[in-house]
Amino acid sequence: MLHLKLEDRLRAAVSEVIADANSEVVQVRPCPDPKFGDYQTTSLMTLAKQRKMNPRQFASEVLQRLDVSEWCESVEIAGAGFLNFRVKNAAVAAELESALKGGTLFFQRTTTPRTIVIDFSSPNVAKPMHVGHIRSTLLGDSLGRLLRLLGHRVITDNHIGDWGTQFGMLIVGWKRDLDRKALEADPVAEMDRLYKKIYAACETDLAVREQARQELVKLQRGDETNRAIWREMIALSQAQFDAIYRRLGVKFDHTIGESFYNPQLQATVDQLRARGIARESEGALAVFFEHVPALKEQPALIQKSDGGFNYTTTDLATLEYRLATWKPDDIVYVTDGRQQLHFQQLFAVLRQWHPEAKVNLAHVWFGSILGEDGKPFKTRTGENVKLADLLDEAEERAFAVVTEKSPELPEAQRREIARAVGISAVKYADLLPNRQSDYVFSWEKMLAMDGNTAVYLLYAYARIRSIFRKGSIDENSLRTAAIRLEASHEIALGKHLLKFGLVLEAAKDDYRPNFICNYLYDLASIFAGFFENCPVLKSEAKVRESRSALCLLTGSVLKQGLEVLGIKPLEQM
Repeated sequence: MLHLKLEDRLRAAVSEVIADANSEVVQVRPCPDPKFGDYQTTSLMTLAKQRKMNPRQFASEVLQRLDVSEWCESVEIAGAGFLNFRVKNAAVAAELESALKGGTLFFQRTTTPRTIVIDFSSPNVAKPMHVGHIRSTLLGDSLGRLLRLLGHRVITDNHIGDWGTQFGMLIVGWKRDLDRKALEADPVAEMDRLYKKIYAACETDLAVREQARQELVKLQRGDETNRAIWREMIALSQAQFDAIYRRLGVKFDHTIGESFYNPQLQATVDQLRARGIARESEGALAVFFEHVPALKEQPALIQKSDGGFNYTTTDLATLEYRLATWKPDDIVYVTDGRQQLHFQQLFAVLRQWHPEAKVNLAHVWFGSILGEDGKPFKTRTGENVKLADLLDEAEERAFAVVTEKSPELPEAQRREIARAVGISAVKYADLLPNRQSDYVFSWEKMLAMDGNTAVYLLYAYARIRSIFRKGSIDENSLRTAAIRLEASHEIALGKHLLKFGLVLEAAKDDYRPNFICNYLYDLASIFAGFFENCPVLKSEAKVRESRSALCLLTGSVLKQGLEVLGIKPLEQM
């Protein structure tokens, strides 16, 4: 990696100026504005300020000891102490040729892999997955793919909601009003109907509310009839969840529901109480955070006054299980932003309960999906949009687009392309925004052939593949190709390819796949300029070979980047 070579030399030069400097903080990153150079470091200013040195003078002293002439045309001091590196085209070409020969695509797999648990998706039993589940599901899946690519050991866990007060109501509905034919036709829809009906009855009828409470108690005490109903609900729900996950191409290493941890809840509360971490408050048990300013007025309830437990209790038992079973270095929770306080409390409790635990805990939160009216995305009747219905509509809309663009293709092939395009469009539209922002769901933008969309990127990849088909180019013959970077569009494309690894690392560090989306869009746009201005198949032999190799590398990076996003590229569109 070219930036790592520059980084190593720069760190060595820094150490010559300040022998005991922590040179690990010195980083080289792409220059924000290409007119100033290709790479840049701002780290010298930080080191200089720590030592009360003049930053520009320090940069000058480092520069005197820095030799990167084999890779750079020039290194210049700018501003208060920046160093800007302008690299040689030959150095870029050498990196591209290395990748052609079988090196990684401009990124490095870690030599110190971490064990990382990712908790995401988490639908509720007996309820249909709706559009609100899509952000957690897609973001969590993409982060898992990214971390695995970079060499980490990833454990994905779908923490489904299969326990709680709603099951008392569901069992009442099941025993009183179950429509077996409806259950066979659409199990989750029938269970959702039962829940809504009994929930409404509980609001106005104390007898129904008491019946639901009694059925819940029977379930909790192991009544075989209620347990059998509950197990059937879980099995039917899981089948529908799995159907959605198959369509999305999402897999989990584990699916462990809340009920699994139920036997540990009382022991969890007893431990926290015995250690003085939890104390009684108005008949309930809570953890107070006197030493955490942000949570001082926000105690965490772990046992209700009636002896019942809550999400915090379950999540604490889950945390302890994960620590003991998988011994993770990191645990990442992917949920919506409304749960920020819950996770702040959860992490603070764990630090008191297990101060010896070195695990890094991260809450990767996201904003909401809005309709084009700027309000939460709902159906016309105000219901949550079912995820299955959303995916169906995506495929149908994509089929219309594919039919318009390629009517000559057989219908079966158009359907196959539409399935891939529709699902990809939904995924990309969800991963593209800053995850902490709300975004407006727009079919028109999502399926646009131009702009920053999955369709545009899939088309860019398919166009590259068509070059190889039309030219009958043998990809293996390009592994030893000599890269020539002479035209401005060739140079721009080559330099952008080299940034791929840096973007992957940045996306990993901040849990933001949108960095990858924007990089791939820029890559496709730069390639479009290259394609228009640098003929590939009609060039003379050596230029054709070099440009074909650039096409191969661009296609490989597009494919790898899309796969990290959970999108399967298409050979033809």
